[in-house]
Amino acid sequence: MDNSVEKTRMKFKQDSLSGGVEETSVDWRGRICKSKHGGMAAAVFVLGLQAFEMMGIAAVGNNLITYVFNDMHFPLSKSANIVTNFVGTVFLLSLLGGFLSDSYLGSFWTMLIFGFVELSGFILLSVQAHLPQLRPPSCDMVSDGVDCVEAKGYKALIFFLALYLVALGSGCLKPNIISHGADQFKKEDPKQSKKLSTYFNVAYFAFCIGELLALTVLVWVQTHSGMDVGFGVSAAAMAVGLICLISGSFSYRNKPPKGSIFTPFAQVFVAAITKRKQICPSNSQMLHGCHNNVSSHVPATSTDASNLLHTEKFRFLDKACIRVQDGSEASESTWRLCTVAQVEQVKILISVIPIFSCTIIFNTILAQLQTFSVQQGSAMNTRITKSFKIPPASLQSIPYIMLIFVVPLYETAFVPIARRITGKDSGITPLQRVGVGLFIATFSMVSAAVIERKRRTSALDYQETLSIFWIAPQFLIFGLSEMFTAVGLIEFFYKQSLEGMQSFLTAMTYCSYSFGFYLSSLLVSLVNKITSSSSSGGWLSDNDLNKDKLDLFYWLLAVLSLINFFNYLFWSKWYSYNPSLSHDHSLGQDIESQNFNSSKRVGPENTIS
Repeated sequence: MDNSVEKTRMKFKQDSLSGGVEETSVDWRGRICKSKHGGMAAAVFVLGLQAFEMMGIAAVGNNLITYVFNDMHFPLSKSANIVTNFVGTVFLLSLLGGFLSDSYLGSFWTMLIFGFVELSGFILLSVQAHLPQLRPPSCDMVSDGVDCVEAKGYKALIFFLALYLVALGSGCLKPNIISHGADQFKKEDPKQSKKLSTYFNVAYFAFCIGELLALTVLVWVQTHSGMDVGFGVSAAAMAVGLICLISGSFSYRNKPPKGSIFTPFAQVFVAAITKRKQICPSNSQMLHGCHNNVSSHVPATSTDASNLLHTEKFRFLDKACIRVQDGSEASESTWRLCTVAQVEQVKILISVIPIFSCTIIFNTILAQLQTFSVQQGSAMNTRITKSFKIPPASLQSIPYIMLIFVVPLYETAFVPIARRITGKDSGITPLQRVGVGLFIATFSMVSAAVIERKRRTSALDYQETLSIFWIAPQFLIFGLSEMFTAVGLIEFFYKQSLEGMQSFLTAMTYCSYSFGFYLSSLLVSLVNKITSSSSSGGWLSDNDLNKDKLDLFYWLLAVLSLINFFNYLFWSKWYSYNPSLSHDHSLGQDIESQNFNSSKRVGPENTIS
């Protein structure tokens, strides 16, 4: 089977160089895929892994602060940072998963290998939570926090080893779940373009189901049966997800890895710097590998890197395509002379970075809902009936209960109506969807700040404990925001990716989560340092929220979120799609028509800019 895969890879590589291949998918034996492979029937197995893996990791991540604070006895601010650093690492490692998938392993094998790594982490967490000798002595951190013994030595080592095995496995898994599922559809096929957009909504629906079960069933198990049983259930969920993945092996369309994706990028920068004193020709047809003429009829929906059209953005990189004066291409190595398509790949990667960076503050807000908002709930009245109390972490399930109804409504009602108005397959563009989400996110922190102020005033001035449902609006608002932002960002990055880059660019969306959680840890530390004085601690320096100023921290995030939204408006307006990557079929035809008309008016040297 390995020889078959290698032969197929070599064939695709040769065909790609000649520009003769658009579809590069193989079955589990390494043979070219047939019509029976792929489609929603194959994607369902990937969605099963998505739901069960999300269930397992969400049950750990969303209630981890309770375990770190109550069982490992780390101080509250340090516990919050441990959680945000863990979640940040999960998403940062998605870059590693995307790189390994696109370059060497392929998405299926990357998911299978690191799925078992994540499973081993869940099992180790469960073992530590079950054995008292692997944890510090029991102690109440709220009433006897000064006397509690913090986890150190081998106990801390086991905890962090288990935690970061989960992070490594989940991080390398996440981008490949999305990209492998999306690979089951042909992006260049206009009939499947609508199905691809639907897939991203269904994938988010599976994500919501996993989150909902984690925040209700699994968190309830953790609270009433112990964290050891809860971690064990997460391990079981992960095992079921792996079974789902393996069950679909025979029906998958697999994209063969194409070697290191960083080497061509490095070649562009080296060549451009080497030829920095050269002057770019006014006629782009003089650039090496340029085929921006009308007669080439490059399809506007092609994902083949060799078909990328030249654009005028980042002109300094075009110097990598300048031929030597004698016109001899053989005299220059690939580190001195690159093709236009190769340069355009680098331009795409640079262009999406500002869009990516604008979602970091959004994910910093998400970090608060998984840390301080859980502690907020712990300081409120969690009783629903005389015999039942809601676990504070389960409050995060409220937006997902809403979203399991809103997401299908969005797909079945909003998208068809918007599609008639805009003519776009996804209703509104991914960039518009992200913008709506970023704007809504600001109001989540406004609600959180107002309610926290009311909660602390009631506790200190009136000795009253507010119901935990008072903080539900901040979760609901952010849940609606996430439906727009998260799905829009993933769809945007995937549709801007080329053959061999899908998993890596999808991983960049998760990297945004990473930077958001790391920024949260940095903000907590900075705020404490700046607001502390000789007579009192900072806003978030105490283990008691009644003594902290959490509401002021929420207001700070609301202001940062609003500023970030206007920053996003600027960069989204600045961003321009490469005509070759206009996966909306009608839009692609319009661009192609405009370019044709433009070439007739101004001549071949200005065919496409």
